[in-house]
Amino acid sequence: MTFRAVLIALALLVGAAQAPGQGHPAPALPSFADLEAAGVRIGEVRVNAQDIFDLANPEEDYRLFRWANQLHVQTRPGVIERQLLFRSGDPVSARLIDETERILRANRYLYDVQIRPLAVHDGVVDIEVLTRDTWSLDPGISASRQGGANTGGIQLREYNLLGTGITLGLGRSKGVDRSGNQFLIAKERSFGGWTSLSYSHATNSDGKRDAASIVQPFYALDARWAAGISALRDDRIESVYDAGEVVSQYRHREKQAELFGGWSNGLVDGWVNRYSLGVALQQDEYAFEPGLPAPAALPRDRRLVTPFVRYELLEDRFEKELNRNLIGRPEFFALGLAGSVQLGRASRGLGSSHDAWLYAAALSRGFRPAGEQTLIAAARLAGEFSGGQARRQRLGLQAQYYVPQGRRWLFFAGGALDVATRPALEDLLQLGGDNGLRGYPLRYQSGTRRALFTLEERFYTDLYVWQLFRVGGAAYLDIGRAWGGEFVNRAHPGWLKDAGVGLRIVNMRSAFSNVLHVDLAFPLDADVDVRKVQFLVKNRTSF
Repeated sequence: MTFRAVLIALALLVGAAQAPGQGHPAPALPSFADLEAAGVRIGEVRVNAQDIFDLANPEEDYRLFRWANQLHVQTRPGVIERQLLFRSGDPVSARLIDETERILRANRYLYDVQIRPLAVHDGVVDIEVLTRDTWSLDPGISASRQGGANTGGIQLREYNLLGTGITLGLGRSKGVDRSGNQFLIAKERSFGGWTSLSYSHATNSDGKRDAASIVQPFYALDARWAAGISALRDDRIESVYDAGEVVSQYRHREKQAELFGGWSNGLVDGWVNRYSLGVALQQDEYAFEPGLPAPAALPRDRRLVTPFVRYELLEDRFEKELNRNLIGRPEFFALGLAGSVQLGRASRGLGSSHDAWLYAAALSRGFRPAGEQTLIAAARLAGEFSGGQARRQRLGLQAQYYVPQGRRWLFFAGGALDVATRPALEDLLQLGGDNGLRGYPLRYQSGTRRALFTLEERFYTDLYVWQLFRVGGAAYLDIGRAWGGEFVNRAHPGWLKDAGVGLRIVNMRSAFSNVLHVDLAFPLDADVDVRKVQFLVKNRTSF
């Protein structure tokens, strides 16, 4: 036994012998890492699921908040318990406790998660899992403006139906490409375990869309198996853009399906290896649509039935940060190496329209260049090899760089480069106000190459308005270009730049609390047909 373990054991004995109420201050409890080093086991695990607002806090003890608590149905403790990676009687593992916190915080219906030791006695530790709910009912009207286009909708969505973790939604939306009615039901933890169920249906102005899945994922680093089946059917109108204007349209009927099973030896020496076998269907049919401007040529119909093998590699290296992509809320950055490779073979003998190899690969890694700086780099490749050529291939490279400048300020730099090889019309790379170039109309440029670079100075305030809203801001510069192929913006095919300032607002207590962006963007080298000031309002998942 090491000297450190001896000291920890002595501290535990003192803590066990010193009963409360005897005139001695309560000893500070050891950390989970110290408890693990001392060989302590887990005793009682107490799940304490709390309501949205803490009425014991004078800053939250208001009539409106009391009403919200009364109307809200708290998350059932069993829903939390089924997501814990540790049980009573297990040896303490600080890694499993940290991973459990990451899993719980990924639930939209939870605002806060704390896992802490309650008491240490007789070589065991009692643990409390304290969670606080969000307001999970999303009724109302949504609206946004980006790239000079307005979108909106009316919806009623419950992210935690009767405290069970079920998502149920009905709504009507009006977007740039289509309007429609949607229905959604999903449950992440089904059959008493980790099986995820989902079904969605949309009746749109240009067609219908149905999607369903039943998946038992690799839910944790030490998970040993996964399996699932999913299917999608989508009938829609695709649009081809030039300088932000629709120049042609056509109908696209798509079907997708996948069946897979996977296995793993779990976490071994900080690394996870996963293997999967499966079969996938990809079917695309294209047609001219009467009454709409037609493209010069349609993509080729295809049907690919593809048995595949997949390999994944993960490194267990995560770090918790504050004030990066969110405001005042912990975020987990995966800094370890993560990679995957999938290879499949489609053949006419299985009902495919042609013989082809289908491939996909991804790689990401986080770095700590200096101090608290963080660099995340990623690459993706996917495509089809047939007839001696790579087709519908897309290569993507990304990097994100975070440089904290004290508690409230952060410098962010991001870059992305995409290359499409022999793409179909719907695979063209687009750039505009709806995907990163904030000072220009949506889909202003398109092509087979795309580059986008962003510089931001972010500011995170201490404002916590009514204990509901966190507030921040940003000043930014965007530089980008999409080029190559037949559908480039011939009026302005070069590099585009914009600068702007924006407000960031997060509703911390709601399950639908994405970051609200309110931006003013100024194109720096725009043509006369582009407004000199772009006003954008949109919800995003990050700062």
